[in-house]
Amino acid sequence: MNKIAKALIIDDEAQIRRLLRVSFESSNYLVEEAPNGKEGLKLLPLVQPDFVILDLGLPDMDGLEVLKTIRSYSEVPIIILSVRFDEQTIITALDNGADDYIIKPFNVGVILARIRTVLRKTINVSTTEVFINGQLKIDFNARIAAVNGDEIKLTSKEYDLLCIFAKYIGKIITHRQLLKEVWGSQSVEHNQYLRVYVGHLRQKIESDPKNPKMLITEPGIGYRFCII
Repeated sequence: MNKIAKALIIDDEAQIRRLLRVSFESSNYLVEEAPNGKEGLKLLPLVQPDFVILDLGLPDMDGLEVLKTIRSYSEVPIIILSVRFDEQTIITALDNGADDYIIKPFNVGVILARIRTVLRKTINVSTTEVFINGQLKIDFNARIAAVNGDEIKLTSKEYDLLCIFAKYIGKIITHRQLLKEVWGSQSVEHNQYLRVYVGHLRQKIESDPKNPKMLITEPGIGYRFCII
């Protein structure tokens, strides 16, 4: 029997919480609510949700502080739902551990789709032997990648970058996070590295590199490796 996923909504707007509750319950999710950050942090260990919907504009504390606090002890998927749409806020939220960021006003169908994505198990490249997404296959033990059964030649950095995308499949990954994980903390400002290497990867893994289906650009923020 499949486990019913639990949601924790942390948002000060009662109307938003009501809309999300109705939508989530119709999708067979259990729902708990908190109208502020302190109540949300109090509920989290009690509810043990499978995912969190978090607003940034809370009445008692900034949602980014709630995010950082949760991330200090939990890896629960967190989707930010906020009226803040500036790139720096989005990047800061993602760099501090948010799994996704949705701007209000929102489409309920989009939220439900994003939830289904974050609920998929994050790929752990240290224990998973083979990763498959559409025509792409990665053998982590052999450090080999293939498209449509044909091995593709990758440099060491291209392979490392591809593995990071596989690890966070379906999630937005910021430029800063990618640079830090592949090139180290001293390279977090060198976005030109990414543009070059992402371009190379698209040439090798996409059927149409100019219209990519897997490796999608999130303008001003980073990239998303989509599930095919």
